[in-house]
Amino acid sequence: MITSSQNSKIKLVRALLGRAKERRDANAFVLEGVRLVEEAVNDHILKHKIKFALYDGTLNQRGKLLVETLKSYNIEVDEIPTRLMKTISETETPQGLLAVVEFFQLPIPTTPNFVLILDQVRDPGNLGALLRTAWATGVETVLLPPDSTDAFSPKVLRSGMGAQLQLPIYSLDWGQIRGYITGMEIYLADMDGQSCWEIDLRQPLALIISGEAESASEEARKLATQKISIPMAGNVESLNAGVAGSVLMFEVVRQRNYQ
Repeated sequence: MITSSQNSKIKLVRALLGRAKERRDANAFVLEGVRLVEEAVNDHILKHKIKFALYDGTLNQRGKLLVETLKSYNIEVDEIPTRLMKTISETETPQGLLAVVEFFQLPIPTTPNFVLILDQVRDPGNLGALLRTAWATGVETVLLPPDSTDAFSPKVLRSGMGAQLQLPIYSLDWGQIRGYITGMEIYLADMDGQSCWEIDLRQPLALIISGEAESASEEARKLATQKISIPMAGNVESLNAGVAGSVLMFEVVRQRNYQ
């Protein structure tokens, strides 16, 4: 059992949970909770990327079975005191299990049909919700320009509920993004845009969703070939980025599969 807060594994977990720079430097991130660790273990590639796991005595039966599965794959698993788990966990009520995973990117498609670009999306809840919806709607690539939140931060991982493990997610500058989506229609979500009900979304496209705290960046506006909006009743000014992006992504699915 690990009992010292100065243990190298404990210190690494703290660093990875704290800052994006630490995650980049270590080329790793932390999955917290039984469900997210299960997602990694059940993936034939990701299970080999798990560096080690830590658990405490509060772990439920499902979690205990998962610990045995981890051990069967010769993954290092250590028990730590509950008090120590509480000091390193990002959650108010830890589930008693976390794993450090080597960063892994799924290959980026060479000829994508549906790309999501998240411009200045800084709220972790919104970013996680957008990634989960992207997974649900068949988005093939998610691109994060500068000034968007790290997709592998603890809060985004929790709100994404495993979407990060299933999607190609790439942080690129605007020049790289422009080169990747050459030839596609590029729609910027904007209240002044054309209604999504009036646009043919069946062709290959990239959808730009901007954070709600600020309007779309100048780079996003230059990149877009058209603005797209969501019809709304009443005097509602706008939807948050997570909701607006989800509505538009599902409209793409509706047009492509049900028209």
